[in-house]
Amino acid sequence: MKFTLSWLKDHLDTAASLDAILDALTRIGLEVEGVTDPAARLKGFTVARVLTAERHPQADKLQVLSVDAGDGPLQVVCGAPNARAGLVGVFGKPGAAVPANGMVLKVAAIRGVESNGMMCSTRELELGDDHDGIIELPADAPVGTAFADYAGLGDPVIEVSVTPNRQDCMGVHGIARDLAAAGLGKLIAPTVPQVAAHGPGPDVRIEDAAGCPAFFAQGVSGLTNGAAPEWMAKRLRAIGQKPISALVDITNYMTVDLGRPLHVYDKACLSGGLVARPARAGETVEALNGKTYTLAQGMTVIADDAAVHDIGGIMGGAHSGVSAATTDVIIECAYFAPDAIARTGQKLALTSDARQRFERGVDPAFLDDGLAIATFLVLEYCGGSASHVTRAGAAPPGTRSYAYDPARAETLGGLAVAPDRQREILASLGFAVDADWNVTPPTWRRDIDGTADLVEEVIRIEGIDKVAPVPLPRTAGVARPTATPEQRLERRTRRAAAARGLDEAVTWSFISEKQAAPFGDAPFRLANPISEELKVMRPSMLPGLLSAAERNLRQGADGVRLFEIGRRYLAEGERATLGLVLAGDKRARGWRDGKATGYDAYDAKAEALALLAAAGAPVDNLQVMGEAGSAFHPGRSGTLRLGPKTVLAAFGAVHPAVLKAFDLSGAVVAVELYLDAMPGKRGSGFMRAAYAPPTLQPVRRDFAFLVPADLSADALARAVKGADKTAIVRARVFDVFTGTGVAEGHKSVALEVVLQPADKSFTDADLKAIADKVVAAAAKQGATLRG
Repeated sequence: MKFTLSWLKDHLDTAASLDAILDALTRIGLEVEGVTDPAARLKGFTVARVLTAERHPQADKLQVLSVDAGDGPLQVVCGAPNARAGLVGVFGKPGAAVPANGMVLKVAAIRGVESNGMMCSTRELELGDDHDGIIELPADAPVGTAFADYAGLGDPVIEVSVTPNRQDCMGVHGIARDLAAAGLGKLIAPTVPQVAAHGPGPDVRIEDAAGCPAFFAQGVSGLTNGAAPEWMAKRLRAIGQKPISALVDITNYMTVDLGRPLHVYDKACLSGGLVARPARAGETVEALNGKTYTLAQGMTVIADDAAVHDIGGIMGGAHSGVSAATTDVIIECAYFAPDAIARTGQKLALTSDARQRFERGVDPAFLDDGLAIATFLVLEYCGGSASHVTRAGAAPPGTRSYAYDPARAETLGGLAVAPDRQREILASLGFAVDADWNVTPPTWRRDIDGTADLVEEVIRIEGIDKVAPVPLPRTAGVARPTATPEQRLERRTRRAAAARGLDEAVTWSFISEKQAAPFGDAPFRLANPISEELKVMRPSMLPGLLSAAERNLRQGADGVRLFEIGRRYLAEGERATLGLVLAGDKRARGWRDGKATGYDAYDAKAEALALLAAAGAPVDNLQVMGEAGSAFHPGRSGTLRLGPKTVLAAFGAVHPAVLKAFDLSGAVVAVELYLDAMPGKRGSGFMRAAYAPPTLQPVRRDFAFLVPADLSADALARAVKGADKTAIVRARVFDVFTGTGVAEGHKSVALEVVLQPADKSFTDADLKAIADKVVAAAAKQGATLRG
């Protein structure tokens, strides 16, 4: 919600400074998001007079001007057709930045003639669209004066964040009311004029009382739709709205000024009367934004006998929109049901200033007064004659009362406020309070629902900063641990990941459909997403991490090591998961190693095993099985499992198609650890088994086997280790060879087998017996001992 300081002061009689107003706004719950000073953009632009204008010696369409900007004549080259001696306009000095394009003016030669700055057009200063010539000011405009000061553009623009429950603050008047209640001045009530009416009112009726309970309208005939008054156009421009015409600007001004959206129809474009009715399935309407919308059954629309002209409460239609040729209009002032507006806006993915207000709930008691003010402005600036008002239906009363106890401010809000002060605060906000403390909210406060909301009103105006911090009561003794096993598991893995040099990331739980596509079905889609980029709940932790990796690499990072612990959202529920991505350089290039080294699938496997070990998984019993899924590179990925069904992790190189979708290149590897699949710890207590190092030295024996090429080294190592579970403590692959001396379709795999004696050293016979068991176990896998 944007407004200017002078605009606010039309509704608030105050001597408070800008800083005091900004501080009060945030203090009472209207957080200030920004303040801009339009005068700052026009620094360096002054009122100047053209002394002489001569034809440029090298260009027919250019003139050489002598310009007085208060410091004596300056030579300026200008191409505007209206540049002439005696003209008073706006001059940009060297060093000034042109608002329209950011160009910094400087002394330069134009076709061989020196130019010291420029004379400016309205478009160049972003004050309008006129670019046919330079600005022409009155002849008595003071030369040398800063143009921003002369034009009255030094009016700060304030932007506040209005929470969804505060529909009353979607107008400047409502914000002024809150500030007046906070003690920053006196609220100025809007003047409701008496409009002289002639003739019958427009033909309007309601056939959808649920969606549009009230439809008031008044006609104005014989008007001229020219430009809006400059004061109104200036305010609309200040808040980022483009002035269009008097009729359109009046409705836009009413929307922001009083939070009262209206719509104006060109009567000549209508066929018969107007009716608020449910849309019929398949009906279409071209809206004022130039897009055509297909309507669903039941959406509230405003139509005539021939067609739909308005998506009720959201946006008008292009067919009946006013133009410069409009002479007769119907001004609509209606009340639309907030829920119906919200549903229609969501289905059509259409937002507007009107929708933002109607779906929050406009003041149902402000129909007559709002229509009278709008009609008066139309008559004032467009002329014409007004008809009587037609009132179809009636807005919901919205009156309800609550028995209130002033002591609740302290018991619920934590701040003792004198009853008389509470009565004063509530009254200043428009609440009616009788002698027995029955409180009736005003019609513009649809959000008030119970005494807790009344306490909130009292506390925010009195000052939430006055609420003293009070510690929660502590139970004597040592607190018992409260973390769940799942929380402790996440903590262990988070610490382990950080200790391994991984940087923790926090990414959105929502991603785009395009990002979700490579990772399987995403069953949860938002009906009303913030944007299309945040529409799907992630089925994997990797999309967010890959996006983060791409951003880091694009901004110059040589290597990226990211991890995140969060939730995947699958059809069967939420799944606790750790995701990690390794991208870029694993090791930078150097004088010893030459080229930089990238990551491969084995790096991903190493990280997965290390984190599984930290999580308490029995890594010695894990099996590498299959490929990790469509998001991973086939043949360069795998899963770590406890048995064939329990998958604890997926790891490997990311599929090239996925890398392309995320604008990544080079080797990128990833891991997903499924924390919800981790086996629970057995046993109780916090005691660890005593460390008992072996007393005898281990014995190492190397074995080389010829195996089928499709046999995994993991399967061979697992079989060898299981040959003698008492003596063999480790079996590790240290060499794989194919080529000369190895039969086609086979490979040579060499393993180091570590034997650990228990109470006595191995004899030669013991070692031979173990070796025979190793060879026999390998033979069951199709392996033969190499000669």
